[in-house]
Order: sequence, then structure tokens, then C-alpha cells
Amino acid sequence: MMSKKYPPQLFINRELGLLEFNRRVLAQAEDERVPLLERLKYLCIVSSNLDEFFEIRVAGLKEQIKHGGGATGADGLDVHQIFQQVRVEAHQIIGQQYQLLNAQILPALSHHGVRFLRRTHWNEAQQAWVKDYFFREVMPVLTPIGLDPAHPFPRVLNKSLNFAVELQGKDAFGRSSAKAIVQAPRVLPRTIPVPPEVAGCAHGFVFLSSVLHAHVGELFAGMEVLGCYQFRVTRNSDLFVDEEEVKNLRTSLQGELPQRHFGDAVRLEVADNCSPLMEEFLLHQFGLTADDSYRVHGLVNLVRLMGIPDQVARDDLKFPTFVPGIPTVLQKKGADMFKVIRKGDVLLHHPFQSFKPVIDFIVQAASDPAVVAIKQTIYRTGADSALMEALMLAAQHGKEVTVVVELLARFDEEANINWASRLEEAGAHVVYGVVGHKTHAKMLMVVRREDGKLRRYVHLGTGNYHQRTARLYTDFGLFTSDEAMCADVNELFVQLTGLGRAGKLHHLWQSPFTLHEETLHAIRNETKLAKSGKTGHIIAKMNALLEPEVIMALYEASQAGVKVELIVRGVCALRPGVEGLSENIRVISVVGRFLEHTRIFYFRNDLAHDVYLSSADWMGRNFFRRIEACFPVLDKKLKKRVIEEGLKSYLRDNAQAWVMDVDGHYKLKAARRAAPKCAQQLLLQSLASQPPQP
Repeated sequence: MMSKKYPPQLFINRELGLLEFNRRVLAQAEDERVPLLERLKYLCIVSSNLDEFFEIRVAGLKEQIKHGGGATGADGLDVHQIFQQVRVEAHQIIGQQYQLLNAQILPALSHHGVRFLRRTHWNEAQQAWVKDYFFREVMPVLTPIGLDPAHPFPRVLNKSLNFAVELQGKDAFGRSSAKAIVQAPRVLPRTIPVPPEVAGCAHGFVFLSSVLHAHVGELFAGMEVLGCYQFRVTRNSDLFVDEEEVKNLRTSLQGELPQRHFGDAVRLEVADNCSPLMEEFLLHQFGLTADDSYRVHGLVNLVRLMGIPDQVARDDLKFPTFVPGIPTVLQKKGADMFKVIRKGDVLLHHPFQSFKPVIDFIVQAASDPAVVAIKQTIYRTGADSALMEALMLAAQHGKEVTVVVELLARFDEEANINWASRLEEAGAHVVYGVVGHKTHAKMLMVVRREDGKLRRYVHLGTGNYHQRTARLYTDFGLFTSDEAMCADVNELFVQLTGLGRAGKLHHLWQSPFTLHEETLHAIRNETKLAKSGKTGHIIAKMNALLEPEVIMALYEASQAGVKVELIVRGVCALRPGVEGLSENIRVISVVGRFLEHTRIFYFRNDLAHDVYLSSADWMGRNFFRRIEACFPVLDKKLKKRVIEEGLKSYLRDNAQAWVMDVDGHYKLKAARRAAPKCAQQLLLQSLASQPPQP
């Protein structure tokens, strides 16, 4: 689709907006009210986010620079300008991370008996334990590579831990190579628990990097080690498969996946003790420049600390546990899901309410003799999934099971390929959606024979069918047997698995056909109502707002007097509060214990109070290059729940809500004298069956 040209000053840059989001995540790690081990997790999440940012967004910038540059989006910034601003911002964020880790979080953890034993402070017992560990567990799997004409620089895996070693002297063959590379095997843990009696504390750890540093000389007998430096390279990880050319997408993707580990380098991370000559040498090996180098004061990969909270039995240093609630209508043991749904729609609000009813729905369908068919879309589901096991069981029981698996779900490609193979082996029909369009809609349909007729039941959601993330992400899921809604879902499955023109839908908006058009129509309808003297009101909650035509429509609504309230977790390209343009638009971002993932769109529509839930953000890719489903909440009681739980509670939040200014910067919304209102905490208290104690 050809994009229209709009004044670039009306838009915020996407890459810079993503970095602003990571500043908000980093602020959670800085917040002393957050439990200590959770602060460590937030620090790791920032690193994980930045890894993907470099692998995809920065890699894209570098590709554009290589091919001549130019403007990249509606903001009109030149790609060279963006890259330089990104570099400055990324260095600042990473500097803050390590300052926070070294000056606050590690000392505080040590105070609570969680210690990372530094090589320079090991006592004799610790030295002996580490030495034994090195010779027993580490040295047998190491392959040091001395660099000389017979041993060129090795292929270095994306984001792997490596050591560059500077040497002096000659080896047994008389070789005098001054450099060597030691790659840390992936089978070795990056943080190693030390027995309490050795560590001198309840929870002691040593880093693999410390173990290697201490004994790297054992790998180069008779030579002098002048320096040993951690390094890590981040590579372009955006897979390219020409879907128009391939005959078998799965086979082509399986061939492409291994290359992800060896894409073009985009970032070099080195420990701050690395010599300038070695840093320059490494940059040259990876085809990078000084602009791509990031020196860090500590571990070159903070993501490796993500597992520490799970290894430390200190509930007082973590968020209080909770048990997700179950809607009253489903609380009866062995409740008949189909009978319940026939009586009325059922709404689930994750993670405050359990994902278990979704699994129960599939499990019941798999064993129910009246069920004849099950159809489902899978975007992300994880390597271990009770839901997928139930689908395979249903296929083995002779039911018609059709699964639309999105093979190109970024970083989940391998898991999805594996599930596709297992589903086929169980007798399920597996298809891969539509060429050129990712299947991102979250749909599940069960067809059941009742009183001689076939009846459909569906589940529609804003999030993935993923048990683990259902406890970490906020999402809505809706069960319904409404005939028109079910007919719409059936039509979408027909489009995904068959051929033919798109049919007219009763309730659902779908991309790439009607979602953009209907969204614009709903926004412009509020504008029209406001111009006629009526009240116009839009509330929209999503992960990202980037699509220029939708942003322009929101500006026009604001100018007409429509009240526009946007809850955008991540990047927002719209500028709020600009006089004469967007003074009626407010943008907030809520960052808390759970990742905000819900997409909710509310339009007052002259007191009709239309509420839609969606799998799609307001981004170009979601409108035009994906299969998405946006569905209305028709039941009045459930509609009120969505408005209150999903929108108003967040608009009232004065504890974790950040307010965006015209330049794309954010400030935490201060509670002032009012009592703090934390939307996520209040939802836990009202929906979870065992809410956490304050």
C-alpha cells in the first residue's frame, strides 16, 4: 500500500521511541519500592530488549546505510541521523544499567546473602573450589584457538560469550601467535552456584567468565597471558525467506534458521579492561567501526542473570505470589465449558484470571464424542504446551483438527516448526497461513454436533496461546457461541486454509481487508459527532501506535474537540498536547509487574459505547501485512468490565503510569497528595483468587 506524505514534524521516530520505552523499564530497576530480585530481572529485561533492538532495528538501519540511506519513516529523519542518535541514547542507557548494577543492586543483594564472588576477593577455599570446577567441568569442553595462518579467526555465534586472549612466548611447536580466542561452550552455565559452606553465604555464585579468567593460563602452557577480555557480538537476526519464490516454506525456513547465528555483525560488546589494540582487532574481524563498540563495566551479557531469582529461595525479595482467579461460572469442578458458553459469553482477563479455562476448553473438546472439528491459529505457544498436546490428542481421537501455524513468528520459528511436525504426525491438518502475511490473529473454534445440528464455539484473544506468558502479560480472552461471531471466525479460517475472495463479516474487523478502514471510520465518526455538538470520546490501549493515517485521523479528532486518551505501552509516534493540533490528546504508558499487552479500542459513538478487543496494534504491519482479528464485546456486562478493568483503571493509575510530552519524553505521573492507585495491583486484588498481601 502506498503511504501518503504528511509533515514529518508531526511524528516521533520509532527507534528513539523504543529506546524511551527501555528507559521506562530501566526505571523499574531503579525503583527501590520494587523487590530487589525483581529489580535485577528488570535490568536483565532491558538487556534482552536491547539485544533484539540491535538484532532487528539497528541491523535494519545499517542495511539502509549500506544501500545509500535516506529517510526511513514518517518522521523524515535520515537514516544516518537516526543511527547516531540511537548510538548516543543506547550508550547512555547501558551506562545507567551498569552503574545501577554495580553501585546499588549487587551491594544490596550481598547485604541479603546473595553474592557474586569476585575473582579478586576469593579466599583459599573458594579458589580451590573454582579450580576443581574448572578442571572437572570446564576445561574438558574448551577449544582454545590460537590465531595464525593455519587457524583463522573462528566463526562467532550471535550473542555468545567469548574471550580474546593476548599472549607472549612460543608454544610447543615454536609458534608465537600473540592472540587466541576461547569460545565459552553453550553447554556451560554462565552463573555457577557455589555451596554455602564455600561461598560463606546462603546464595553464592561465580561467573563462568571469572572461572575462565582465573585459569585461562592452563590453556596455553609455557606462554604468558598478557590479557584476557570478554567480548560478545550481536548479529543481524532478521530472517529473509522469499515467500513468493519458495515451494515449501517450512523446508526453506529450516535451511535459513542456522544462518541467523552468523548474520552480519551490528554491535561489539567488550569488557572495559579490553586493550585498545584488541578492541580494534575485534572490530576489524567483524567489519565494524568504533561507532559499533560498547564497553561495559562488568559482564558483557546481563541477560545471563535472568535465572538468578529462580535459584534464590527468598520470597521476601520477589513479588508476592498469587493464584489467578477463575470466573464464577467456571468454578464448579468439572464444569461443562460448552454448557457455560451457551448460556452467555465468558471473559477472561489474564494474568489476573487464569489461562486454565482455555486449556480446559481444548481438553474437553479433545475427548468429547460430540465434537467433530477443532481449528486454531498458533503464533507463539512455547516449547512445552498442554494446549498443543490436547490438539494432538484430539487428532488421534479422529477429530478434524486444523492448525494454522505461523512459521515466521520471530524467534519462535524453531518451536513452531517442531510443533507443526508433531501435529502432522498426530493426524492434524497443518497450514501456514497466507504467503506474504503473518497470521497474528488469536482464534480457536470448536464445532460440536448438538441435537442433530452443528454448533460452533469460539475463543478470541488479544494474546498468544502461551501458558507461560499468560502469567506475565496482560490480555483479554473471550469465549462465545454467538452465531454471527462464530460465522465470522469460520470465514477467517476458510480464508487462511483455502482460496477465494474475502466474504463480508458481521462483527469482526480483519486485516489486511477492513481493519484499517473500520478503525479510521470509527475515529472519524467521533470527529463528526463532535462537530455536530455531541460528545466525542476515544480510548485506545495498545503496544504501539505508528500508522500515519490513523495518527492524522486522531489529530483531526482532537481539533474537532474529541477527547482522546491513549494508553500505549511502547513506542508512540503521535505527539500529544500540541496547541491547535493535539491538545485534546493524552498519552500514557504503564510499565509494571506485568507486560501490558492488551489491545482495547473504545468509541463513545453517541452513547453506544462500542468496545473492541484486538490482536493488532495500530501499526502499518498489523493493518496491511498481517492477518489480524478485531472483535466487539457484545455483552453489556462484559463491555463494562473491559472499560473499567482494561481502560479506566489504567487512566486512574498514578503509581506506574508515565505521561508522554510533545517531544516523546516521559515523566512518571506523580501521586501527589492522592492515595497511590496501581492498576495492576488493584486488578490482582479484585480478580485473583488469592491476592497478594500489601
